[in-house]
Amino acid sequence: MDIHTVLTFAVVAGLTIITPGPAILLSIRNGSSFGVRSVFWSAFGNVCGVFCLSAAAMCGLGVVMKSSIVVFGALKLVGAGYLLYLGVRSLRSGTKSLSLAGTDHAENLPSRGQLFVEAFLTAATNPKALLFFTALFPQFIHADQPLINQFLILTGVFMTLAYITHLVYATAASRARAALQRPALAMWLNRMMGATFITFAVALITFRRPTA
Repeated sequence: MDIHTVLTFAVVAGLTIITPGPAILLSIRNGSSFGVRSVFWSAFGNVCGVFCLSAAAMCGLGVVMKSSIVVFGALKLVGAGYLLYLGVRSLRSGTKSLSLAGTDHAENLPSRGQLFVEAFLTAATNPKALLFFTALFPQFIHADQPLINQFLILTGVFMTLAYITHLVYATAASRARAALQRPALAMWLNRMMGATFITFAVALITFRRPTA
């Protein structure tokens, strides 16, 4: 795989990654609530979910989704349901969940495993991302070259860019955490994030299966 192809893919992938979505919103929430170090684990969970989606796309699940209303609908409901759960949980948080590591509320911080699983599920239950990989990879894959090597290179580039982007967003949110700890602002932030997660869930429910 030549460097021009890799760089072109990196540009396309980068523009896609920096656009805020459920995964980015999760990193912003974790960065502002629990500090940047928490996002080391949630971002890792996200890129692991991305790897699974990428592998599924390469194995043909994306093609199956395009041709099967049942498969596409099932995955869409699972993804939307999880986003709805995150949204309702944020709405019910009120002024809570803006404690930081090192404070008196450090015992309420989620574990590394919880951070990982939450981010993994947010990424892995997104059928739109799976369709994105299915549509994107063929544009950069050369049929006359080993498939597995190209898959690892392209997926590695995407995962690296995604991980860095999540840390950048989390760092920005963490630097504003002093203001975000104010009860009134905490309630507003939780409501905004809850509403945004629910909006993403509704958008996913109304997302239609692409026609061939």
